[in-house]
Amino acid sequence: MNALPPFLSQETLTAYRRLFHRHAETGMAEFWTTARIAEELETFGLSPVVGEQVSAPQARMGVPEDDTLLAARRRAEEEGASQQWLERMNGVTGVVADLRPDLPLHTVLRFDIDAVDVTESCEDSHRPRKEGFASLHEGVSHACGHDGHIAIGLGLAHALAPLRDGLKHNVRLLFQPGEEGCRGAQAMAAAGWIEGARHVLAAHIGMRADEDHALVCGAQGFLATTKFDVTFRGRAAHAGAEPHRGANSLLAAASAALNMHALPRHGEGDSRVTVGRLEAGSGRNTIPALARMACETRGATSAVNDYMFEHCRAILEHTAAMYEQACHIRIMGGSKSADSDESMRHIVREAARLVPWFRPELIRDSAPGFGSDDACVYMDAVQHQGGDAAYLMLGSRLAAGHHAPDFDFHESVLPPSVELLTHIILALDER
Repeated sequence: MNALPPFLSQETLTAYRRLFHRHAETGMAEFWTTARIAEELETFGLSPVVGEQVSAPQARMGVPEDDTLLAARRRAEEEGASQQWLERMNGVTGVVADLRPDLPLHTVLRFDIDAVDVTESCEDSHRPRKEGFASLHEGVSHACGHDGHIAIGLGLAHALAPLRDGLKHNVRLLFQPGEEGCRGAQAMAAAGWIEGARHVLAAHIGMRADEDHALVCGAQGFLATTKFDVTFRGRAAHAGAEPHRGANSLLAAASAALNMHALPRHGEGDSRVTVGRLEAGSGRNTIPALARMACETRGATSAVNDYMFEHCRAILEHTAAMYEQACHIRIMGGSKSADSDESMRHIVREAARLVPWFRPELIRDSAPGFGSDDACVYMDAVQHQGGDAAYLMLGSRLAAGHHAPDFDFHESVLPPSVELLTHIILALDER
């Protein structure tokens, strides 16, 4: 392999990050973001794939209602998104780019592109606010660092493009929608983008690497999860005159919530259940005929999570029968459990030696995962194909925790992250 070409500058990568930060979009509706990523990749000489090829329709989860998607697309148009790319997307977000589509697939990298449903801080001390790149969209912000992940992904594409002729294998970049809520990976995997891959990498700014110059070579112990919405439908009635004619959806949902939280925990690993939202009722003197719940289970392994979810399903169905309810359960997202492979952690550590920004005393081989991440869908798939995987944590001191309104990270992490991933890919290509 020839000498590496110049990497994108700190100024350019920072500009990318701030551009996507301003145009924060919620999961599965990242129209402006997808179009702009595709445009940039095309300028590097790549041939990005968008639209229904990106995500298998039957496997898509947690997709917003049609009117929400239409409004998001219209807003993207108003903010200058390429009409050509929007039409090619046909309502499906996310981008795939191959460096050498003529060669066997070898390495896949995932970069998540969605923002979170958090209203960004308006305090003058919040740097995006102070320096003029805060989110343009009320209630949605890049409060988890995915804007930085996009910048790193584009910086990596720029670095690898001039090296394509020297690659021995194909390298695939997945710019994935809907990581929040674990919604996007399953559909991309079902579309075949992981088939045949020998290695998969994902990375996250911060998390367990919350110091500048730090690095976690491979996270361990991500929890499997199932995200699901529940609707109870009963019968309304006058609460004073004819309460016996009603079928109370609020009581059904409350009873189900209490019983799900009372489930015995699993003896073979961490097991969790959360009813995060419960909405019911229409007035003080009416028996509630509708209740909605937003729930999730998690488990140290996929089997433990399946145990929790199936027991929750049984509670919901039996509660519905007891309270004379129609009950509908809709899966909104989900992911596998996964661990980073030792072989990949070693390669990451060796590559970090070539990037002086990462300090040896702040490099750790592993650290616990941070809840759940649907990059584990890809990791699990590749490991079952006989390959290996790693989930990196890229060091940055944070202004606040992930998903907090005043979250922010140090942009100095962007150039060394691009350089690190470039060295990893070239090392894997030589194996």
